[in-house]
Amino acid sequence: MSSALRSLCLPSAVSVTRFTAGACLALAAAGASLPTWAAPAATVGSRMNERVLMMPTADGRDELQTTIFKPDGNGPFPVLIMNHGKDVGDTRRQKRDRFLHLSREFVKRGYAVVVPMRRGFAGSSGSYWDYGCNMSGNGQLQANDVQASIDFLQTQPWADSGRIVVAGQSYGGLATLALGTRKIDGVRGLINFSGGLRADGGSCQWQSALVQAFSDYGQRTAYPSLWFYGENDSYFNHELANRFLNAYTRNGANAQLVAYGRFKKDAHGMVGSRDGVKIWWPETERFLRKIGMPTEQVVAITEEAAMAPTDFAAVDDINAIPFLRDRGRAAYREYLARSAPKAFAISASGAWSWAEEGDDPVERVLAACQKNSREPCKLYAVDDAVVWAEQPGVGQSPALATAGPAAVSSPSAGGTESGSANRGR
Repeated sequence: MSSALRSLCLPSAVSVTRFTAGACLALAAAGASLPTWAAPAATVGSRMNERVLMMPTADGRDELQTTIFKPDGNGPFPVLIMNHGKDVGDTRRQKRDRFLHLSREFVKRGYAVVVPMRRGFAGSSGSYWDYGCNMSGNGQLQANDVQASIDFLQTQPWADSGRIVVAGQSYGGLATLALGTRKIDGVRGLINFSGGLRADGGSCQWQSALVQAFSDYGQRTAYPSLWFYGENDSYFNHELANRFLNAYTRNGANAQLVAYGRFKKDAHGMVGSRDGVKIWWPETERFLRKIGMPTEQVVAITEEAAMAPTDFAAVDDINAIPFLRDRGRAAYREYLARSAPKAFAISASGAWSWAEEGDDPVERVLAACQKNSREPCKLYAVDDAVVWAEQPGVGQSPALATAGPAAVSSPSAGGTESGSANRGR
């Protein structure tokens, strides 16, 4: 990398980097050379050895549903702990987070990725509670379960407990920065994706309460941190993010804010998007190098076979879709306007569903469709291509192309001609 590009992209102790998506990559293409790595020496399957276990909390009273991705072998691997946000509504109905696109980038660099669901979320036991408008206390309460994850890693031979990075999105980002006030052996740095907690309704002045929380954390932090906030974040925009940064760094905390531009319909979900990688990885790579963590690709991840497009119909030919009546066709029209990655599924019973973005929309859409269907659901379209065929099995060869009646529901949009739409995350 040229010295000019390096001076633009490397963080100082307190810095704000502003650029539109992919600007550093564009600079590199214009003449600055980026590092060339040797070919990966190992491969791992597309599921990255995914494993789900129940991890004990610090007090031993509850268990945290935890997803682990890692390369083949016994390690020890450097570790990324990724902390989830909070959906609106009952936390027990929130699905297990996997952060597949982020996990892939770290597994390719030889990391194990650990995604714990905190107490009261998804399949974890215990109950969720908070301190109301005390945002500093809320972050610390969530950080207790993050610290329990680190305590667990200290006992695992596959985890390099001396090389740990902690990251989080939204409420998980707040918990990550709260954890940063604790001196924990092995933790080297923090990554905050749109961190915070919004409290609509009532008398809570949540923006000011968050600024106070960031001030509190910054006075006591023990680690450097990298932050990402987008221009069209529906929760925390650039103005609020800069207030967070100023409060956090007032007493010398080491933080870099990457204030990037607009991202799709809402930048708050950038880290969960396939297309978000080009925004967060270049800055993250530089941050990891600075704190002595690996960045070279050492693992190749096997790609799942792509769905083969068929010549059944043009993707925008709404009238060609079988089984659907007016509501289903209106839903497909909405699907066409959405951003990839996305998928649309149908069944002979008239059920339909679509999903976009996030972890594996193909798997999610089939499960959501099946919730409303007596017949097996099948994919009609993936991204901007029709994969449906009149002959069963044609264009539907991957394992996830169909879902039978026993499939488990997962959030998306869906319904039947006689049922109401079912919307989640």
